[in-house]
Amino acid sequence: LEMFDQDAPNTVANFVKLAREGFYDGLAFHRVIDGFMAQTGDVQYGAMDGDLIYAGRGGSTYEDLDAEFSDIPFDRGIVGMARSSDPDSANSQFFMMFEDI
Repeated sequence: LEMFDQDAPNTVANFVKLAREGFYDGLAFHRVIDGFMAQTGDVQYGAMDGDLIYAGRGGSTYEDLDAEFSDIPFDRGIVGMARSSDPDSANSQFFMMFEDI
């Protein structure tokens, strides 16, 4: 992945930290929408070898991130942080775009 640390330094640092610590190893893609995107990164409930009934509802033990928005379009192949309606709620979940939006 190419990281845009000048556009989202805290988001990139968080993503890299979680990856290096193995949080993303063995996680399910709990939300896949054909022609749109796939979402993963639920380090609390998303383990492939666990009970996936709550997959997509959890995050890491780290603090949520303050929003870092940019002008980078959500084109095919871009990765973005998933969050709730609260702009400061991104944590560990992320999505990958299948098509330009």
